[in-house]
Amino acid sequence: MKIAWIGTGIMGYEMVSHLCDANYDVSIYNRSLHKTERLKEKATVCHSIAEVVKDADIIFSIVSLPQDVEQIYLEDGILQHAKANSICVDMTTSSPTLAKKISDQAMERKIRVLDAPVSGGDVGARNATLTIMVGGDQHAFDQVKELFQKMGKTITYVGEAGSGQHMKMANQIAVANNLLGVVESLAYAKTAGLNQSMAIDVLNGGAAASWQLQVNGPLMIKHNFNPGFMNVHFIKDLKLVLEEAKRKKLSLPMIEKIVNMYLAHHEEEFQTQSTVAIYNDYIKS
Repeated sequence: MKIAWIGTGIMGYEMVSHLCDANYDVSIYNRSLHKTERLKEKATVCHSIAEVVKDADIIFSIVSLPQDVEQIYLEDGILQHAKANSICVDMTTSSPTLAKKISDQAMERKIRVLDAPVSGGDVGARNATLTIMVGGDQHAFDQVKELFQKMGKTITYVGEAGSGQHMKMANQIAVANNLLGVVESLAYAKTAGLNQSMAIDVLNGGAAASWQLQVNGPLMIKHNFNPGFMNVHFIKDLKLVLEEAKRKKLSLPMIEKIVNMYLAHHEEEFQTQSTVAIYNDYIKS
């Protein structure tokens, strides 16, 4: 099985590393070539999409934005150069509508496409504990599942093309609301004079327990805003949520408020910090 991997950023690097460490035959490509440097001893570094996908049986991609996905698949990209009967797996959080469009065009070329966004952040990518939500052809999912198992812990086929992205939208709605709940909870604990570390332990022992509290809570109180999941990507995801909700005539007032909170920060530093940096809006020291 020959594997092509496109996108070796914060998430992609960790994810493809697990496949390399499992001794799969992996070729990699990244538009910023220096991001492949750490993998050159484990994988074959390629210099174009055409080169990386030409002989691949399974092609993975994880890039930044929906327009990046559209570019690498449809604009003299993956679908134009991949061989017939290959399987493409886009793990970018992207538009469900775009995922369906790519899948339909791929079928015309006898290529199957899975949309398989992930949840769990850089920690989950590093520890191979990601949640992977997969839409598309179920037979293709069955063929790729063993590779997903090298990267994630909870791997679920959720339905037809675009369904993986819809599930990720549902995930991001819960994440955003939970994240802001933790921010406000810990800000309240601080202003009430409580020990915040103790508060995290107490809350994690009851009904308030959550991944956001357990993983991001300690980062908030330490003011550790180093990028894991950057705000620029979080804002992108929540805008996608609102676009899809609008198509379905669904009102999401909490997500609208959260998006506006993040959009109020135009500074570049905030854009490249992690999502927990919003904590600074509540506690300045």
